[in-house]
Formats: sequence, structure tokens, C-alpha cells
Amino acid sequence: MTNWNLAKIFSAVAATVPDRPCQIHGNRVVTWAEFDQRSESLASDLLAHGVSHQGKLAIYLYNSPEYMESMNAAFKAEMAPVNTNFRYGPDEITYLFDNADAEAVVFHAVFTPLIEQIKGRLPHVKRWYVVSDESGFGPEWATEYESVVTAGFKITPGRVDPSGDDLLLLYTGGTTGLPKGVMWRQDDLFNVLGAGGSPVTGVAPASGIEELVSRLDSTVATGPMALIACPLMHGTGQFSAINAMANGGCIVTLANRKFDVVELLETVERRKVTAIVLVGQAFAGPILDELQANPTRYDVSTIGLMTSSGVMWSQENKAGLLEFMPGAILFDSFGSSEAVGLGASFSTKDAPQQTAQFMLGPTCAVFDEEGRRVVPGSGDIGVVAVGGFIPLGYYKDEAKSAQTFRIYEGQRWSVPGDFAEVNADGTLHLLGRGSVCINTGGEKVFPEEVEEALKTHPSVADAVCVGLPDPRFGQVICAVVEPEAGQTPDLATLSAHVKTSLAAYKAPRSVVVVDSIMRAPNGKVDYKRLTALAIDQAAATTN
Repeated sequence: MTNWNLAKIFSAVAATVPDRPCQIHGNRVVTWAEFDQRSESLASDLLAHGVSHQGKLAIYLYNSPEYMESMNAAFKAEMAPVNTNFRYGPDEITYLFDNADAEAVVFHAVFTPLIEQIKGRLPHVKRWYVVSDESGFGPEWATEYESVVTAGFKITPGRVDPSGDDLLLLYTGGTTGLPKGVMWRQDDLFNVLGAGGSPVTGVAPASGIEELVSRLDSTVATGPMALIACPLMHGTGQFSAINAMANGGCIVTLANRKFDVVELLETVERRKVTAIVLVGQAFAGPILDELQANPTRYDVSTIGLMTSSGVMWSQENKAGLLEFMPGAILFDSFGSSEAVGLGASFSTKDAPQQTAQFMLGPTCAVFDEEGRRVVPGSGDIGVVAVGGFIPLGYYKDEAKSAQTFRIYEGQRWSVPGDFAEVNADGTLHLLGRGSVCINTGGEKVFPEEVEEALKTHPSVADAVCVGLPDPRFGQVICAVVEPEAGQTPDLATLSAHVKTSLAAYKAPRSVVVVDSIMRAPNGKVDYKRLTALAIDQAAATTN
């Protein structure tokens, strides 16, 4: 059986197609040979400065070629890369680096003021590498990243032996508590990502690295072009980049650090992008708006695949996008950092799919509170679980690991907390996370189900539902709504609209209109913040 290791995969790809573009960022193009050489030089420097086997390399970067170079350097040095949310404040960054036992950090120079506040609290970091940016070259106490990766350092033969047991550490959950580090064995991760194959394109998994690279046509100047629109610090972007690169493709990232839909569409045309990776409505909504406003401006004919993961993606948006790219497949993946492949939905021009309905993955099931499989069509609710290739657990957190990684039917499953029903045809009707479930009058209401109903109303651009305290019902549903331009959603209209598709008790009892839902870069929302906002507004209205 193949023991997949990402450093070995990337080295094999680089040896097969050295002159192909591997990464494109704005006007900058990095070939596969350059990517491999730069990563090796950084890995050699890390080893020379005494990092330990499976020591942690924290990557505190915006999207840039240095991100995947640093990850690959960690793989080559048998370290575990650690993603860092660039929106975190000083205390959160300190907690993350300390909890991960970071021994080295790669950071953009713009983060220098924050790091200087906390550097003294992180004595175990042996090496700081700074990537220069618009803010300058960074502090004198940090090692200049570019000088290291261009030095041509080589790892001494036999110094390391990367294997499929080596870890990738993906931190998640910062908006619902302290971040948790999901421990993925590289072999498990690459297998769950398809092992060089794809259910979307019908390509079978490769039996090993030799077969994987044999599929690459070295006579072709460029491979598939995957535009990663979301941050590489999140699982969707990171895993998608790994998959694209392992198949000899090139990942394209946007130079603007804030999402710019014009830049995205111009890049699609300029680079002849074949696939776009995004995170739900926060990205797909502006893309469709821009295409509809300027229907002849952009050539998007090269796009064959658009994928999203982690956040619901509306049926209406998919249908609109397919009008501009009728030959494309829209792949909506239901999963999380600790549970890849829970379900999938494929939409094409001739076969649209309903929002929040997914085909269960081949190693997935829904279990009720007693640990029994939910029978399709029964109307029973359970938690979605995935078996097969799953993480080892959360780093240094046995209690949370036991809560998420459970034993059902005598085998180990990853259960991130999503509730769902199984329709009679075997499809999954996703309800939402139990952690934000609203209990109104004894009835459980999953916010995401109501949110999707609200977003089908023409006056609503985005919506989030939260529970407000109520003396009679315990909680009542409040819709926090971001309106479409020029629209003023009202409670009576939205409540009546929800009742056309859902039970009456699921309709909102109040509405709070905001300028923006303020979704995070990964498309997720801060339910705690919006609940507090809704409570404050309700109190102000009452007083």
C-alpha cells in the first residue's frame, strides 16, 4: 500500500515538469523547479538551526507563493506546518504559537508590530523568517526569508526520511472557542483528497507516485490552472492547493489582500484559469453580480470547475453562474477541517441541485443520539459522521478529540457536529451545527436551514439567524439581514416567505437589518457577535 508523503509527491512532480508554472501571484510566476529548490533551501536552514523531528513551523502569511513554499519546506524537513489566521490579535496568536509548540515562524513583514508585542512570550521559537512586503523588509532580529530560499542550501542525504506518518496541523474553531489543531497524517489527507484521482472528473486514484507523475504530460507547457480565491490559511484553500499541485497543476492567487471580484475575473481571463476554489456565497455572490452587471466584459469560457466547501452555496447563485459558464461543473463540498468528504453536490446547466442537499460520501453516515444509523425518509435527525481516512485527533486535547472522534458500529468516525436528515432518496438535508441550534418552545431550529430560506427572498443579500431570550418560548428566532441594494426587508414579508417552505415555528419573530453580515474570509459568521448585536438592538427598541 502506498504511503503518501507530500514532500516526495511535490519533488516528483518538479522533476517531471520542472519548467511548468507552479504558482502565479499577480505578475509573479514561480516554476516547479524554482518551487522545489526554494523549499529545499528553507528546509535545510531549518534543520541547520536545530528544529526537532515533527517540530512545528507556523506560517503567518497572506496568500503568496511563500505560503506553499513554507509548507513544502516543513514537509521536506519532517516538520508539521501550522496555519495561522492573520485576523487574530496578539493574545490569539500567542495562544496558537504556544499551543502548537512552534519552533519556527514564517511571517509577512506587515505583522512585525504584533509579533514584537508577543515575541518575548514565545521562548521556544528558534527561528523567525520575515517575508518582505509593502511595509518593508521587516525587523533586524528576523532572518530574511528571500536570502535563505535563494541560497541554494541542500538537505544532507539521509538526514531525513519523510513518510506518510508525518503530520499537517490545521488549526480551526477560533470563532467558537480556543483554536484546535487538527492532526492529519499526510497519507490519510492525500487519500481523502483523492490520491491523485477525482470523483468530479472520473479519474481513478493513483496507485503510487510513479503512476501519479506518469499521468503528467511533460510536453505541455502548462497544467491545469486553479485559482484559489480563499485564504490559504484555511482548510478549503490549503487542501485545494495541495490537490491541484499534486496533479501537476498551477495555483493562482490574487495580489489584492481584500477580495476583489474584478481582479478575480480579469485573472481568470488573463491566466486561462480552469478551476476556481471559493467559499460559498461570500465569494460566489459578488462574482455573479459582476458578471450580470458586465455580461460581455469577461471571458470565463476556460472555467470547467468551480468548487466550494464549508459554507452553504445557494441554488439561485449556482443557476446564475451556469448561465455564464454553461459547460462548467459546480462542486459544492460539505465538510470541515476534521471531516473531509461528508457529502457532495454537483450542479451543471442541465442538472441543478437544491441548496443544502448533498449526496452522502461513500464512507459517511448519519447517527442518532443512540448511535443508530438514521433510516432514509424517516424524518429522524442525527449527526453526520465520516469514517475511513480521518485525522488522529486534536493536538494536545484529548477531551475535545473524544467528543469529535467517536466509535459507532465498532469503528472510528469523525463527527464535527453537523445535524441532518436523510431523505428517502438517500440525499442529505443539512440542518446546521448543534452548537448554534435555537430551542423555541421546545422545538429545535437549526439556523442555517432558515437562513437559506431567507436568502431566496429578493430583498435579502445575506442572512444569519440567532436565538434571542424569551420568557415564554425560551428563545425566539431573530433574522439578522443584509439587504440587497435599495431594499428594506421587513418582518412580516420575511416571516411569510419562510413559512412558504418551512414550518411556521421556524419563521423569524424579529428582524435586525445590518449593512454587512461581515463574514470571515472563509465565509463563516460569528454567531456570538451577531447574537449580542441582536440583543442590544432588541433592548434599545424596548426601552
